[in-house]
Amino acid sequence: MTRFHAVAAAAAATLALVPATGFAQARGYYSATPVTSPEKASLVTRSTIWKCGEGVCLAAKANARDTIVCELVAREVGQLSAFRANGTTFDEAALAKCNAKAR
Repeated sequence: MTRFHAVAAAAAATLALVPATGFAQARGYYSATPVTSPEKASLVTRSTIWKCGEGVCLAAKANARDTIVCELVAREVGQLSAFRANGTTFDEAALAKCNAKAR
């Protein structure tokens, strides 16, 4: 039992040192940055749950192509200034195509 407490304390100390935004971004496969802050703290596109805060929306991997996921979130939150999937940022052409579907 003592060993469990030591491991739990070490894990808590490690998490305390990680900045909140860095930790949140590490957990999101997708990262969408709307031009204007979203009105809701969370939203759903098809079966993808997005959590929004501090000007960015994050989501886990979906069962759709990255371009489709980008278009779906743009329909919900409006124009995006940036979109990232699995650590790769969309280039200008891909982002423009995505933003063509924005509300």
